[in-house]
Amino acid sequence: MAEWIGERFESIVVLDTETTGVQPGRDRVIELAALRRTRDGSEESFDLLISLPDGQKIPEFVVGLTGITDEQLRLEGVAPQAAAARLAGMLSGTNTLLAAYNAQFDLCFVYYLLREAGLEAVLRGLKFLDALTVYRDRRPYPHKLESAVAAYGLTGENTHRAIDDAAVTLELLEAMRAERDDLMNYVNLFGYNPKFGVPQPKIGSITYRAQPYKSGRALYEL
Repeated sequence: MAEWIGERFESIVVLDTETTGVQPGRDRVIELAALRRTRDGSEESFDLLISLPDGQKIPEFVVGLTGITDEQLRLEGVAPQAAAARLAGMLSGTNTLLAAYNAQFDLCFVYYLLREAGLEAVLRGLKFLDALTVYRDRRPYPHKLESAVAAYGLTGENTHRAIDDAAVTLELLEAMRAERDDLMNYVNLFGYNPKFGVPQPKIGSITYRAQPYKSGRALYEL
């Protein structure tokens, strides 16, 4: 396991979701992937398509973005409760760091997925790391994941499929740590565009700070 994680945490879980829209609690998760690395070097991962309630379909723009179709969900999708249980099992270890790129988005959707299965308590006590917040401090706009992949010359790809995006996010975290060893200063600290205000719904354990694109200082120093 990466030394920068093992010194403080037992494991890191990097996740990504694909969804039917951008409104947590209304839109649904249709793909969930997570990668877990532990201090002792063991690894596990999963990538699940998640079925939709009867009568719901994937919007055409989401099909175009992800390549996921209603037919795929019908043939390969698991029940939301099964996906929630798989994630809860991965997060149930002690002293876990949960990371994502634009983590506010994924965490809100994951919360509703877990809550529907009665498993939201697994999120209590976790620490969170947003790779997007770190990247905004490192490079100028634009700040899409594909921009970060190009900026750091990463081998992975941002494909808008959950497992690929989770894997390249972990690779990005490693690259940013090699560049500057300050990632632990961003734990439970999420930046946001001052133009749009504090993200909603707020996550209780997160400190939110406006993150100007050209402040010249790291967000944790503001």
